[in-house]
Amino acid sequence: MFAGPASALTEAQSRAVDHGDGPLVVIAGAGTGKTRTLVARVEELLQRGVPPERLCLLTFSRRAAAEMLGRLGPAGTRVWGGTFHAVGTRFLRVHGLAVGLEPGFTVLDAADAVELMSLVRTEGGHAAEARRGGRRFPSAETLVAIASRSVNAEERLGDTVGQRFPWCGVHLDEIRACLVGFTERKRSRHLLDLDDLLLFWRALLRHEGSLPATTSFDAVLVDEYQDTCVLQADIVNALCSDGVGLTVVGDDAQAIYGFRAATPRNILDFATRYPAATLVRLEANHRSTPEIVAVANAVMAGAAAGHASGNVLVSTRPAGRLPVLRTCRDEADEAASVADRVLELRDEGIELRAQAVLFRAAWHADLLELELVRRDVPYVKYGGLRFLEAAHVKDLLALLRVLENPWDELAWARAWRLLDGVGPATAARLAEEVGLRARSDTGAPTPLAQLLAAAPSVPPGVAGAVDELRQALAACAVGPPAPGPQVARLRQFLDPVVRRRYDHAEARLADLEQIEIAAAGYAGRAALLTDLVLDPPSSTSELAGPPALDDDWLTLSTVHSAKGGEWDVVHVIHASDGCFPSDMACGSVEELEEERRLLYVACTRARATLEVSWPLRYHHNRRHPTDAHSWSQRSRFLTDALRQLMRHETTTAADVEHAAPARGPMHGAATAAVDTLLGQLWS
Repeated sequence: MFAGPASALTEAQSRAVDHGDGPLVVIAGAGTGKTRTLVARVEELLQRGVPPERLCLLTFSRRAAAEMLGRLGPAGTRVWGGTFHAVGTRFLRVHGLAVGLEPGFTVLDAADAVELMSLVRTEGGHAAEARRGGRRFPSAETLVAIASRSVNAEERLGDTVGQRFPWCGVHLDEIRACLVGFTERKRSRHLLDLDDLLLFWRALLRHEGSLPATTSFDAVLVDEYQDTCVLQADIVNALCSDGVGLTVVGDDAQAIYGFRAATPRNILDFATRYPAATLVRLEANHRSTPEIVAVANAVMAGAAAGHASGNVLVSTRPAGRLPVLRTCRDEADEAASVADRVLELRDEGIELRAQAVLFRAAWHADLLELELVRRDVPYVKYGGLRFLEAAHVKDLLALLRVLENPWDELAWARAWRLLDGVGPATAARLAEEVGLRARSDTGAPTPLAQLLAAAPSVPPGVAGAVDELRQALAACAVGPPAPGPQVARLRQFLDPVVRRRYDHAEARLADLEQIEIAAAGYAGRAALLTDLVLDPPSSTSELAGPPALDDDWLTLSTVHSAKGGEWDVVHVIHASDGCFPSDMACGSVEELEEERRLLYVACTRARATLEVSWPLRYHHNRRHPTDAHSWSQRSRFLTDALRQLMRHETTTAADVEHAAPARGPMHGAATAAVDTLLGQLWS
């Protein structure tokens, strides 16, 4: 939907757009025109005379921000718009000194944070080789997850570990020591992870006198407010503590990111935090047929008291076909039946790209993928290796990070490993020689300056590679500040490295060329590095196989990845207890209600056709089924009332399995023969 004249808005949308200056919360159900309303609200504020520079629009993806700001025309380029992390970084680059941050700090992505934690964990004596015979200690990934949960939910460490990571409880003191060391390491190297960006932005906003009055906003608008964590809600409150000029839009029924510490309480309790708040409900669904909307409403009708806002969707579309609930014999039968339906619907004129198969967890699609390959059905599955996780991309970014923040020991460690003949021992010695172990606040020359001033002493076989690295870094350090030429020079250095170290070298080098093209649009390295961390491409050509010649394909996606999407036909698979809800999320009412919302989100992605399936049995060996299996139960969210809104089907295999026995007289001679045999055996 696109912003248009006010006459194109519904009555509820108009009330939200025309609202005054007081705090406003818009509960926008699925398919009710949330984006259209939010853009129209921004346009209205601009027409009232609010300067674009004093308007802040916070979103949860850069694409969403770009889409909304792009609809505003030239004024959109002057609005403070973007994700929480992007806007926070912009604040901290300019005003971070007020809270002790150097402007040249490096932003760590999730993988970098894990790598740094791994160093701290190893140095603390918690690596496996240092604990032989001891109990399992949390991995670096788990330690980072614990820290992130504690920060974003504002939970004490003991509570986070006890509730979310109970098996780690015996190591609580050691975990605390690792987190303290992790924090100290980041501070001494001018490194901020994604959680730090939010922490320091809030500290900056709360620090009296740290910001000039010109940086305050007349209006703050927040999209997807149900996905905010406690920390983000505090930032919003710090931007406009009295709620004047604040507009938040969201849908508690689509709050599905609890694993990131997001909480629907922020939107459900908005009026408690801002007593003067006005509530506007958007309930007219323009996406789905009445039959699909009825099923979605029935899913949420079972929500526990206090865990839903009470929005009830009303479809504006003509009546359509009843949603289907299909019972399948087992997982393989479910995969086959879904493939059958996908191809049947394609023959009816519904292209593959207009269909999607949604599931709770990525592995739920394993057998379906095999079935689609067998039938030569092209598909794309959302997930997999992200761009910044690709080794060749991290190599280039490490060199850029060394130039931007010469105290970044993670970047140096990766840079040393690019050189032939440099192992862990040599890398550690090189780090010592260039002064990387010194603290950055001692006034000592930076490690980069020391490397460029004099070549370190290395074995003869390594000297040539070290000289090539020095030349590449020197050319960037003394050359133009624009990152485009620097990336071009570093690509020259990396070309033989990539060809030597990795397979599919040409595809990887093409990725680096794309970064060079992107870098041409930036004035400095810091902005380029920050954008690549906060808004990376979703994939890399390293993963690309042979060229795809199909002009049509089926979408496979987890429900989390499908949020925001919509298709003519949606197939929801594995609608059984243990999958919806996940058997890992049944420990509390909050967890169960989030699982309910996941099913709601899945259903509301469908425009015209919704088909839900579940297998009666799960084989213990999924890829090579044997007789060993377990019976499953239909999802508890598919209540009797909900199932009355759906058409029931059973696959052929299931029909045979559960068919009623044939009735007729038992053959007397056969019975007598069996009884005679048994009598002989028992004698």
